[in-house]
Amino acid sequence: MLNEKFLTDKLQIRVDGNALRTLQVSESKVDFCSNDYLGIATNHLLHPDPAFKHGSGGSRLLSGNYPLIEEVEIELATFYRSQASLIFNSGYDANMGLLSCVPQRGDVIFYDKLIHASIRDGIKLSHAQAYAYQHNDLNDLEHKLRAQNITEGRNIFVLTESVFSMDGDMAPLAELSILCEQIGALLIVDEAHATGVVGEHGEGLVQYLKLENKVFARIHTFGKGCGCHGAVVLGSTNLRSYLINFSRAFIYTTSLPETAIAAIQISHRIFPGMHEERAHLASLITLFQNADHSFHVLRSHTAIQVMIIPGNDVVKAFAFKLQSKGYDIRAILYPTVPKGAERLRIVLHSFNTADQVTALIQLLKG
Repeated sequence: MLNEKFLTDKLQIRVDGNALRTLQVSESKVDFCSNDYLGIATNHLLHPDPAFKHGSGGSRLLSGNYPLIEEVEIELATFYRSQASLIFNSGYDANMGLLSCVPQRGDVIFYDKLIHASIRDGIKLSHAQAYAYQHNDLNDLEHKLRAQNITEGRNIFVLTESVFSMDGDMAPLAELSILCEQIGALLIVDEAHATGVVGEHGEGLVQYLKLENKVFARIHTFGKGCGCHGAVVLGSTNLRSYLINFSRAFIYTTSLPETAIAAIQISHRIFPGMHEERAHLASLITLFQNADHSFHVLRSHTAIQVMIIPGNDVVKAFAFKLQSKGYDIRAILYPTVPKGAERLRIVLHSFNTADQVTALIQLLKG
């Protein structure tokens, strides 16, 4: 059982002060609340199908909550085997919104040094102590965890991505969850690049490894494998209520419109059954990994393939050459990645063919 007393204690203060925020549906009410000044959203003026609005009218705590968004949150919690879920406008908002309010001053955060910038930004806003550990290095993390003198009332958080966006490798989540359990740390996993593609049904690495009950919070984003927009934070009902009450990224932003929520819903009814597409993608990954390359290619079993070509000028020139041949491949430069680790980030897709990948491999040798 995960220790969530620190959440319930904070929520109880809101209950005692009659200040606990909850979501309400504004449907069938005369609107004196929303920011839809000209009625463009209410009157469906931007879409030929009146079923879905292009605007939501406000934040979810005011006029921007509606039946479909709550329906989809229940569906997402069910699909991802989570007690509850809360939709955010983007993966960046979700990471910022979660990490800026859950860790408190005096808490300690340990994060993989290759963690996404949105998580780093959220950490800074939390005012918690934060320490990076070497990428996917459990020994380094354990050493740093055990060196901490954690006093009563302080929480330890460990942050990682399941699939890393710049290296394309996976976190050792099974071993990481065991270490966190031994230490009493709360594990948070960003599943952005695993959603839709990792697991039998695209459910992500945490669920594929059956670690749902070992992870404090998961973030799934929908702008990548899901082909739409938005993100969700998965966790306990306490966590959901806490975010509604304390996450500024949730409280003070206009909610996603029905069109975006409908797309999330439809995507989650499509991608779990795309078994052939995931199998084909896996075959392309194997093809690329097993080829002979002139430059160093990082080991990756994901769609993100990385070829290290040191030097900004060199890698940019190489990328330009590929683009001139009709291949849309971008260079990742320093300081986004460390000096000497500049790279081509090659993303494989289920709509790519084996012939296309083979031709690319030949070009990469030139």
